[in-house]
Amino acid sequence: MQYSIVQEAARIICEEQVTDYRSAKQKAAERLGLPARSGLPDNAQVQQAVIEYQRLFGGDAYHDRLRRMRRTALRVMRQLAEFSPRLVGGAVSGAITEAHRLQLHAFADKPEAIDIYLHDRGIDFDQDERRYRYPDGKEQRIPLACFEVEGVGVDLAVFSENEQRRAPLSPVENQPFRRLDPRQVEKLIATQQAA
Repeated sequence: MQYSIVQEAARIICEEQVTDYRSAKQKAAERLGLPARSGLPDNAQVQQAVIEYQRLFGGDAYHDRLRRMRRTALRVMRQLAEFSPRLVGGAVSGAITEAHRLQLHAFADKPEAIDIYLHDRGIDFDQDERRYRYPDGKEQRIPLACFEVEGVGVDLAVFSENEQRRAPLSPVENQPFRRLDPRQVEKLIATQQAA
């Protein structure tokens, strides 16, 4: 039963451009005719199935999109170097679709510093916030700057500088986010090109 939910949830994410894993799992259970109280698989299983689905059926479009996202991330990270940006999420794992946006974490004494930086460079952005959960169970609302770079959506979460060594939990793995610095992103791009 769990395997069927995982596979159907991955298909929903990839074909229907759903980015919320919980929603995809619930839709999958419903479509499979399973009771609403069915035990749902964990997000990590679904993420792995999304990666496999994309490798099998995504073709060149998937690989091109992933490559473009990672290169865009590196370019944005270099521009934002003074804020020690880190790449997280689907562009790191490879679990992306056309609906996914780049997820970056940046660090500043005051969130307004990023707003001023983007504004001064003529980058049009929207302000938002995202709730992050930490290993100690606490939750925190973090300011978000949302913008586009050459057709790639970017969500830039602005953490305080003292949060660089304290990563919040990834909603997919329920482990602290794997945060990649620019050098690590370069290696990721090189590995993808070699494959």
